[in-house]
Amino acid sequence: MHTETDLLHGSILKSLLLFAAPLFVSNLFQKLYNTVDTMIVGHYLGDLSLAAIGASMSVNDLLIGFAIGIGNGMGIVIAKIYGMRDGRRLRQAVASTLTIGVGVTVIFMLLGEICLRPLMQLLQTPPEIFDEAYSYIHVMVLCIGVMFAYNLFSGLLRAIGNSVMPFLFLLIASVLNIFLDILFVTQFSMGVRGTALATVLAQGVSAVLCLVYILFRCPLLLPSAEDFRYDASLCRELLGQGFSMGLMIAVVSAGTVILQFSINQLGYEIIAAHTAARKLNSFFTMPGMTIALAASTFVSQNRGAGQWDRIRKAVRYSNLICIGLAAVMTAVLAIWSPALMRMISGSSEAVILDNGALYLRLNAPFYSVLGVLLTLRYSLQGMGRKVVPVISSIIELLGKIFFVLALIPSMQYFGVILCEPVIWCLMCAQLAFSFYHDPHIRSAKATPAA
Repeated sequence: MHTETDLLHGSILKSLLLFAAPLFVSNLFQKLYNTVDTMIVGHYLGDLSLAAIGASMSVNDLLIGFAIGIGNGMGIVIAKIYGMRDGRRLRQAVASTLTIGVGVTVIFMLLGEICLRPLMQLLQTPPEIFDEAYSYIHVMVLCIGVMFAYNLFSGLLRAIGNSVMPFLFLLIASVLNIFLDILFVTQFSMGVRGTALATVLAQGVSAVLCLVYILFRCPLLLPSAEDFRYDASLCRELLGQGFSMGLMIAVVSAGTVILQFSINQLGYEIIAAHTAARKLNSFFTMPGMTIALAASTFVSQNRGAGQWDRIRKAVRYSNLICIGLAAVMTAVLAIWSPALMRMISGSSEAVILDNGALYLRLNAPFYSVLGVLLTLRYSLQGMGRKVVPVISSIIELLGKIFFVLALIPSMQYFGVILCEPVIWCLMCAQLAFSFYHDPHIRSAKATPAA
């Protein structure tokens, strides 16, 4: 099977779509089994357990998102080196990435064990859901190495243009995760802790499958003992790009944690509504995220090859695709938000269904802004512009702090709903200015798209 997409030659739109398609289906199944987690909890364990997962999710995104962001950032460097066609440097980069990955995993496991409970207390997690919320997030953080391993190995494959095999392995993991969810919750009575364990085990299987495939089918990614020698300049580049993306995700997640503090003050029903709505929201924003991730690898490889005109055209195509997809999502959510909320949450409470549907309907028209924002952010990362995306995440953090302090106390959940769309518009303007004023992009030839 031919599994690698040539992102350096030929039609830009075709190669971008060919590479993005398996990524899209991979993310679709990943969102699907995450959504199934929520559905099983809502239908079998009730609104309190659903709220418990929601109360811990922002902390989960903060800790695990930072670690995964480091892995994705290092993948950008590997994609750039692959575009340079430097095999020896590529193997050295893989070796350094593996070493850094082990260190990051150990550090985050220790930090999670020490800081997790105090952080959830600081967020004033409601007492009636605290124990369940902690049991869920504790499993996820203790097993952060599994999440990191899957994202690292699949990221290595994507860096060389292979998005097909990570999709196939994730498909297997998705089916396994759903089976384990049902088994642990309905047969073993493990509660929300069982859903966390199911996710970890399923991702562990996909990580092992990725590793086995690399060992037997991707010799260009296999470092020798000599490649593990310390290279200061390479480690600086990997750590710089990795921590830049990790910091960007961590700052965004920190804003979400702060926002969760306000949501926690609104009662468990609003927490449950927001949890279900956020699950659906992530499902519908996933196509835009997929295009952005595909653009990141495309940009990284072509940056290594010095093909800036292809980068500019690819970003333009990506933005147009995101805008078109957002129009479809907006129409779907305008009609079916209440039915989707009922299906995901398993609740019949009007306050949960109505508030969740309102969140989705008001956010949906801004998915186009979010799609362009993500494409520009990840493309700038792929171009080696490490600081600009971090600035955009700081804008998001400050915006959420402003909403939490100034607007949500009086506007209540409506203020939560308005928070992100307003901030997305500000971030998108900043990123667009930075991208289109980049010297390489400005000097790229304005020739007809390939």
